[in-house]
Amino acid sequence: MPDLSRPLFIGNEIYRRANFGAKHPLSVPRVPATIDLIRALGWLSDDAYFESFPASHDDILRFHHADYLDALRQGERDQALPEDLRQRHNLGKMENPIHDTMYTRPATSAGAMLAAADLLAAAPPNGTRAIVYSPAGGTHHGRPDRASGFCYLNDLALAILRLLDHGVRNIFYVDFDAHHGDGVQDAFHDDDRVFTVSIHEDGRWPFTGAVDDRAGGHARNVAVPRHFNDQELDMIVDRVVAPIGQALRPDMVVIQCGADALADDPLSRLELTNNALWRAVGRTAALADRVLVTGGGGYNPWSVARCWTGVWATLNGFDIPDRLPDSAEAVLRSLTWSRAAGRNPPDHWFTTLADPDIVHPVRDEIWQIIDTVCADTGAIGPLNSDIVVAR
Repeated sequence: MPDLSRPLFIGNEIYRRANFGAKHPLSVPRVPATIDLIRALGWLSDDAYFESFPASHDDILRFHHADYLDALRQGERDQALPEDLRQRHNLGKMENPIHDTMYTRPATSAGAMLAAADLLAAAPPNGTRAIVYSPAGGTHHGRPDRASGFCYLNDLALAILRLLDHGVRNIFYVDFDAHHGDGVQDAFHDDDRVFTVSIHEDGRWPFTGAVDDRAGGHARNVAVPRHFNDQELDMIVDRVVAPIGQALRPDMVVIQCGADALADDPLSRLELTNNALWRAVGRTAALADRVLVTGGGGYNPWSVARCWTGVWATLNGFDIPDRLPDSAEAVLRSLTWSRAAGRNPPDHWFTTLADPDIVHPVRDEIWQIIDTVCADTGAIGPLNSDIVVAR
């Protein structure tokens, strides 16, 4: 059994295969670049790394429908699907293309998340820290019977269900992806054992997760405007995430750390630096003794690898170097990106882990969003007085 006396990293070599198609946003090598960068920094010993394996068909059936899994396996085998199956399961489009690991790849990610759930559920719950990091996880849009938003399976829903099956009864799920965590929220809409918070761009696909959307009562949505900045995320963590977590006193925290809210990402109009995400992960992870952290969105290979490497540093308490060593810089210089921004990247994408700090004021509309989210605590009960908004 892996040692959880320090954070555990779960990965697999399957993610080195870029098989979504050259024009697909997920064609970039996100997880392998993260692993290579962490190793180049000397931050990943052999005993801190766990090689995942695909989840079994029966395990995936805990959330997904059998006919949908059959379609995924048929598409992977035949590299084609009949039109009725394509339409029924939202497969074979630019969003969710047919490719040669369309079942095996997400099944491997699901296997990692189920292994993480098993390990964390077995960890002592009182006073002993246990953290598992699976950057390939975080497919929060997947639906029981169809693919959605590049997500063929919902590995987060599978992991949370496994935790519940193990008897974990109080789970706090926090989603920092630029896109609303709709699949996870809907999966646990009526389950008071799971509380979900999603911080995402307002008006962005999937166009759900409005500020007043509380699902079955155990959800809060923080839909933020364009140009969302570091100080605004800090304030939301301070005024929304941390007080809710303190009130819930969760047995387990699950953090989806999509990197697409970063300013350099092409699929959002948010303007965070990776420093803010690292602070948010650190604050949120401190809300429970047992913590599962995943990746998610993120479509700029340099910003994703640097961000997720910094997440691993945050979870371990490693110091971020001012300048990367030559071996780590070489990893980043080996990356390519077909978008225009990849033709002449700024030098700090190669030489540093941390983005340059940028200080902005917290806008009035962010305060209004915080007021709305905190106006009715509902099932949470009384919150710490820190929730009171002070301008």
